[in-house]
Amino acid sequence: QEIVSGESEEESSGVNLMEFSDEILLHILSYVPCTDLVLNVRRTCRKLATLCLDKSLTHTVLLQKDYKVNKDKVKQLMRDIGKEIYQLNMAGCYWLPSSTIDHVTRCKNLVKLNLSGCHVTSLRLSKMLSTLQHLRSLAIDVNPGFDASQLSSECKATLSRVSELKQTLYTPSYGVVPCCTSLEKLLLYFEILDRSREGFMLSGQLMVGESNVPHYQNLRVFYARLAPGYVNQEVVRLYLAVLSDRTPENLHAFLISAPGSFAETGATKNLLDSMARNVRLDALQLPKAWINGSGLLQHLKFNNPFYFSFSRCTLSGGHLIQRVINGGKDLKSLTSLNLSGCVHCLAPESLFRKAEDDIDSSILESLVVSCCNLRHLNLSAAHHHSSESIGNHLCQLLSRLKHLLSLALPVCSITDVAANVEKPPAASNLVPQTFGRKVRIGIQTYPRNLADQASQKIESSVFWALMGSLRFLETLEIIGSSFSSAMPRNEPAIRNSLPPCVRAQSVGDSEVAAISQLTYLQSLTLAQLPNILTGSGLINIGLQCQHLQTLSLANLGMMGKVAYMSALMDMLKHCKCLRDLRLEQPYFCAGAQFFQALSHCSSLQRLCIVSRSGTLQSDAVMSFMANCLEVIMCHMFMGESLTVCKNLQQSIVRSFQADRPALNVVIFPLLHEDLTEVIRDVPMRHLDEITLFKSRVAEEPPNLWW
Repeated sequence: QEIVSGESEEESSGVNLMEFSDEILLHILSYVPCTDLVLNVRRTCRKLATLCLDKSLTHTVLLQKDYKVNKDKVKQLMRDIGKEIYQLNMAGCYWLPSSTIDHVTRCKNLVKLNLSGCHVTSLRLSKMLSTLQHLRSLAIDVNPGFDASQLSSECKATLSRVSELKQTLYTPSYGVVPCCTSLEKLLLYFEILDRSREGFMLSGQLMVGESNVPHYQNLRVFYARLAPGYVNQEVVRLYLAVLSDRTPENLHAFLISAPGSFAETGATKNLLDSMARNVRLDALQLPKAWINGSGLLQHLKFNNPFYFSFSRCTLSGGHLIQRVINGGKDLKSLTSLNLSGCVHCLAPESLFRKAEDDIDSSILESLVVSCCNLRHLNLSAAHHHSSESIGNHLCQLLSRLKHLLSLALPVCSITDVAANVEKPPAASNLVPQTFGRKVRIGIQTYPRNLADQASQKIESSVFWALMGSLRFLETLEIIGSSFSSAMPRNEPAIRNSLPPCVRAQSVGDSEVAAISQLTYLQSLTLAQLPNILTGSGLINIGLQCQHLQTLSLANLGMMGKVAYMSALMDMLKHCKCLRDLRLEQPYFCAGAQFFQALSHCSSLQRLCIVSRSGTLQSDAVMSFMANCLEVIMCHMFMGESLTVCKNLQQSIVRSFQADRPALNVVIFPLLHEDLTEVIRDVPMRHLDEITLFKSRVAEEPPNLWW
């Protein structure tokens, strides 16, 4: 309707949208959600009616973040273009009732189907898959109550032709893996809790009747990601047991992401020995206990590796260069490298080294030269301190990686060594520790625009130069090496945090201002920057980084007050593309002024605030929700009472749920003993992408799943 009503104005100016070529119009329409195209836009005129049903627009239907879609829209969509759909992505559509899946049976030609996060029973899955004879790629959840014996022979026949399977497990089970006899890619996400809601300990043993053996003979990619918990480790060992008997000859990617301690067993050792003898890998990630202290990397063979993750391993820089980089041979293919928490990876050896000692710049230089095509690099969760050698600062060496799209660094790694020595400590550290007269501590004043920042010659800093050289960077994370979120996964909230690294004490507003040079920045995470005094750099980012979609700020400046609140509110007024905002800060006041500023973010969809002793104004929250019509997730973990939190949560749901089917609201006291029980009900999409804090750079291989 808007297109038609605007035609008269366009004609008067000499430009008519309908006069564009079909190719241009198809390109424009490709940015419109498929539900809008089919159910709305195609009804405006005859030309658009034809174009909206073009195969280029109906071949692939993405509903995974179409938060306005409901059961009726899906039903109508499948009825109109079901036979034209070859790829359907409904991942994370948690708000749709399970009966919605029944309409997928209209898509007779489906080749790829993603139902992760959707409610699907065994019987519904069986009925649906029985009709999808062309299916080759499938993603599903396996929930408690799943029964493989309910799958029909027609369903199993479809599964036997599936070559790519992604399975998220919420209960100990093989799921549909034993039925998939042609598997080439297997992705497993283990989200099984150690205790039931009633408090009973769960076992990692598979359900009765699930003793079928998985078929791995054609496997090329094996990926397993484990949530914290012993049961997840027990179950993944059952999946690995088959691999240890016979390693697939075509295996080229083997990845296991496991938090904490995941001990190596005899079976896993046999598996790794077999891999070292029989396969050449392109991607590798192993639990730290499987690598630490072993000579495994010396024996593994690599073909054209594109992804390595040695997260949290004690791998030294010497071993990294000798056993992985191999003197720079054949590493031009490497595009993604995760060294998060690998505290000694830039030092020649780790035996007598302290984590805070200076890095060996020659190791980093070898890494940069050998892996010159890196697009994703994670060096967070470690102390990477540069020496005073001229030209060998970590930031100067990283500036050579011109292809970087995402980068994660510890705060202490971006400080100028000379400036760190000459610069006096931040005002917050000058408070006298003796009794006597009170001393008024002055706050350093920072200019609020880029030109004034330049006058202070901050452009001469190594971090400013790094940001200037990485013009196409899309994701940046600057995280304190000792930072830990107040919201761990399956534990009570952390009440005390570790102090920041001494080298990080000088990192503040000027460094944040340097980030504003990243014109194409889409995602920004800043955590534990102790010298944030006014937050003036945030305003520069809001003005210059107009593509910013995701913003996560945690523990900036002094912990006793939110010194950057005024600057944050000014920044938000310019963030028109911002979709996800996560704030973690003690004593944060979510009041009327904050929500009024946040209302300028017209594209905002998800908001998460984590604040020990934080406060909120219920009326301001309700007004914000009424003004920002796109918001479908509101998570607040504050210092308010349980009664205040519950009343506000109920008010939001009662007022907005009808118009926003995907609305998910959780407002709960941060330090309440039942927090973990509340967290377990949060949809995995929100929990994994925004509610829980973690470094996401190079977390998984690029293009692991569509």
